[in-house]
Amino acid sequence: MNVIDQSGILAISTRLQRLADQIRKEGQEVYRLHGIDFEPKWFPVIYTLHHKPLLSVVEIANEIGYAHPSTISLLKELEAKKLIQSRKDKTDTRKRMIQLSDKGRQLVTRMLPVWSLIAEAITDMTNTSNNLLKAIGEVELQMEQHSFLDRAKALMDAKKSV
Repeated sequence: MNVIDQSGILAISTRLQRLADQIRKEGQEVYRLHGIDFEPKWFPVIYTLHHKPLLSVVEIANEIGYAHPSTISLLKELEAKKLIQSRKDKTDTRKRMIQLSDKGRQLVTRMLPVWSLIAEAITDMTNTSNNLLKAIGEVELQMEQHSFLDRAKALMDAKKSV
């Protein structure tokens, strides 16, 4: 066991990042085994546009929970790969509307069975007595109600007043 693993809750962010990196890396291998050239980091945008075919940049950022600059960066990559296309909004020309291109829709069609396989494999891996997905949802809810920063500040204030 390494120092990070031994540090317990203090390294939760590092351990979650490490887990996410491993899942992304192996997910990319699953795509490759199916002859699909796809970066797992593109998944949130492609999946969102598959379910909501026409969205603005801001709407995509809100849907995937990424900051606007991170979303723009992903969209530029996807546009360079010709998986998405954009156009100006008819009512507000400052707004860019994004949708899957024909190539993007064809890719999604090829990926649907792979997504089912990935979901099944990850469900098998995470469906433990401490179900990871449920635990993540619970922590996200806790953070919505009272952020990590607010909790740390409250603890600092409580220690100052003792």
